[in-house]
Amino acid sequence: MIWSTAEVEAPDAFSYWSDVICDAFVRVSARATAAVPFEGRIEHALLDTIELSTVSSGAQEVARTGRLIARDSEEFVLANIQTSGRAQIWQDGRVAALPAGAMAFVDSGRPYKPRFAGAFSQLVVRVPRMLLPRRVLADATAVALDAAGPGRLVSEFLVGLNRQQQDAPDAAAALLPHAVGLLDWALSWAACHGPAQASTAAMTRERVHRFVVSHACDPSLDADTVAAACGLSRRSLYRVMAPDSEPLSALIRRLRVTRAQQLLRAAPERPLAAVARECGFGGEAQLHRAFRAVTGMTPGAYRSGAYAEPRSGPSARG
Repeated sequence: MIWSTAEVEAPDAFSYWSDVICDAFVRVSARATAAVPFEGRIEHALLDTIELSTVSSGAQEVARTGRLIARDSEEFVLANIQTSGRAQIWQDGRVAALPAGAMAFVDSGRPYKPRFAGAFSQLVVRVPRMLLPRRVLADATAVALDAAGPGRLVSEFLVGLNRQQQDAPDAAAALLPHAVGLLDWALSWAACHGPAQASTAAMTRERVHRFVVSHACDPSLDADTVAAACGLSRRSLYRVMAPDSEPLSALIRRLRVTRAQQLLRAAPERPLAAVARECGFGGEAQLHRAFRAVTGMTPGAYRSGAYAEPRSGPSARG
């Protein structure tokens, strides 16, 4: 899918662009900040549940406000990878300055503001928030991961994945679980190495989440196992997890359902009982209940393709 201001008359270009970026990402308000005629282009691709958009545009300011957030029913994590030009992104009391090669995250569930002083290009990766552990977002947003640090490994992988989906979509789809894992790691890195150094409790919470993510499909995983592995008492574990909006049991369930989604996409012919067993559920009925609770649909409906309805917008061109 391609959107371009070249498709409309010059006086209508920015109005068209304002609609396009809401279509492609989330609802925002925008204004052009340069005196020259505005030009912009987005090449958008859906790779299963992940969306990749290559944006090339002129100078502008964008704002995601509380009023606009209230009008959206789903929340996303957006990884903004600067490929040319410069950007600044404000969220959670921080500002990330992005030169070419740098990356920063924003959380669509809270206000944020990007600013682009001149012509620029970005790769924006939009991920449903439920696919990524939610505990790190408040500490990880608007933290610049520069091109000289470990974040470069993640940004280069995502740029390569975007190229791959253009040339070989099936191969790109097979790499998708690695992309989600790398984004999760980059969020953790940003949370622990950003300008506001995480507290001891936040670091402990991060250690707990890493362990749970790694062992979610172990059917014996429970609070006692997690506490022992992380050197905590059960009481301390619950105290450390208290700031999160997601209880430990819900986190384990969500991660298992995410793994089930991956298996159902990769091997649609696999019996549900085998999927349940591989994901750590006690049986097919438990998988069914958890899957419906997390996704709002049954595993069978998900496998049949109900999860992959294409997005469309009034401004779509391709």
